[in-house]
This record gives sequence, C-alpha cells and structure tokens, in this order.
Amino acid sequence: MQQYCINYLQMLEAQNLSKNYGGQVALNNLNLTIKKGEIFALLGQNGAGKTTTINLFLGFIKPSSGSAQIDGLAVTENGLETKKHLAYIPENVMLYPNLTGIENLAFFSSLAGFNYTRSELGQFLSKTGLQTGAHHQRLSGYSKGMRQKVGIAIATAKNARALLLDEPTSGLDPKASNEFSLILKESSNNGTAVLMATHDIFRAKEVAHRIGIMKEGNLVAIMNAADISANELEALYLKTV
Repeated sequence: MQQYCINYLQMLEAQNLSKNYGGQVALNNLNLTIKKGEIFALLGQNGAGKTTTINLFLGFIKPSSGSAQIDGLAVTENGLETKKHLAYIPENVMLYPNLTGIENLAFFSSLAGFNYTRSELGQFLSKTGLQTGAHHQRLSGYSKGMRQKVGIAIATAKNARALLLDEPTSGLDPKASNEFSLILKESSNNGTAVLMATHDIFRAKEVAHRIGIMKEGNLVAIMNAADISANELEALYLKTV
C-alpha cells in the first residue's frame, strides 16, 4: 500500500476552471485540489484536457472562466509570483543543446535568483542519478532520460514547490522511466506537489497517490491509487474513454 509521508497543505487548486476555443470546449468546469507532497496523475486520450489543465496552471493560457491557483494565489492575477513556485517538465525538455548539463542548470537556476557554486550544481545533478561524467557534456549528446534528469535538477535547485509534468516518461526506456519515478517519489516525500499528465497507466498506478481520468474536457473519474489494481485501472480507463 502506498502511504502519504507528508503534512497536507493545499498547493494546486482549480476552481470551476474552464477553457473554450471558440465553440470548442477544451476544459469544462474543473474542480481539483492537489496538496503538498501529493502526486496526482491525469489519464486521458489526446485532446481530453490534460495539457490544457497544465497550461492554465502555468499561466501559458488564460481561463475562459474559473480560477487556477498556486498556494492560494490566482495564476491570472499573480503570474510572476506563482511561477516562482513552479517547475515544468514537458514531454521534450527544452534546454540549450550547446551548453553542458551543469551550464544549463547554472543558467536556469540563476533565472530563479539562485547563484550556486559548481560543486553545489554538481550535487543537484548527481542527486537525480545523472552520471558525473555527463555533467560537463553538451546536451546535444544527452538521451531523453538524461535531459529529464537535468529538468528535475533545475526544479530542485529553484526550490520548486510544485512540479507540472506533461507526458514525462514518453519515449523513456523502462530503466529510465523507473529512475524518473523514484525521483518523483523523493520530491513528493520532500513536500513537492506533483501534477502529471500521462498515457502510462502502469506508471500512474505505480507512482501517484491519486489518479483522475479525463474525457472531452471533463474530469470523469477520480480515485486513490492504493484502492485499485493496475488491471482494474486499465479496465476503468478503457471503459471511460
């Protein structure tokens, strides 16, 4: 059984959150709360509303109605302040290919107002499992799993209180995917709230505390991961979508 090792405090909240594009409903009246240290996985087909939800929390798009909140602050009215609490890891992490891993980490952590020593930067990278020999190699030679580790190191270095992940394990081999899950669990144990959009039913069951299923912009099911088997989750997902 998965157990929470954290003191619950609300970190991410959607209140009647909706997004329309013309006559198309991308997200319909979402109400969702994710607490400090909780990993919440969103399952759903392409176009179900998962990425729209993440983009609204990031402030990349504005809601048609309702509110996305980070630690009690509305994203629309407090964009700069809420971004200080967030780290975002998309399906393909956008880093500078001509810079090394440690140079990327130094640059992005400095944007968040942190000025770490080379030794401290190396420790952040090593903590994610990135081999020391790769720290000073250019990102152009990194695998996707290695780039994801740099993304996690950036989130850790900027003391992100919430992680937003969009298909983070897509294209990873089983070993890299498992390593990524272990890093997420450690982040959770350190109190970071995690919202993860994914197609990976097994990974959602393995790493999340709660799981939601989205369809056509609606959150149609929500459950505790500990209360359902992987086979039951798969059956429910296929029945729902």
